[in-house]
Amino acid sequence: MKAVFKTAFPYADDKMGLPVRDLEVALPFYTSVMGFSLVSRVEEPQKSAVLERDRIQIGLSENGGEPEQEGCFFEVDDVETAFAELKANGLDRDDADFRIDRHGDKSFKVFFVVAPDGLCYCLGELV
Repeated sequence: MKAVFKTAFPYADDKMGLPVRDLEVALPFYTSVMGFSLVSRVEEPQKSAVLERDRIQIGLSENGGEPEQEGCFFEVDDVETAFAELKANGLDRDDADFRIDRHGDKSFKVFFVVAPDGLCYCLGELV
C-alpha cells in the first residue's frame, strides 16, 4: 500500500527550485525511494527537473543553493504507511522516530528524511 502525498510546502520560498549539487546523482533517490516520477528536465540556464507524486510537484535545480538549508514538508494521508513504503523502497533506516509537531493550531505526527543530496524532508499526517 502507498501513502498519498497531499501537499508540499517548502521551508524557504520555492518548492520548484530545491537546490542540489548534482542532478544526475540526486534523481534516483526521488524516483526509486520517494516514489516521484520525472515530469520534465532542462539543461539551461541550469540543470533542473520537475518531479511529481500524486498531485504535487517539486523541482530540483543545480542553482548554487545549499541543500542542507532547504527541503519541504509533505502532508501525507498516513504517516506510518509513508515510512513503511519508503523503507520498502530502500530508505536506509530502521526506525522512523515519529514525533508530534505543532504548526499554528494544528498537530502532525511526523518523521524526517534527509536525502543523499542533503535536502531535508518532513513527512506528516494531521492528527
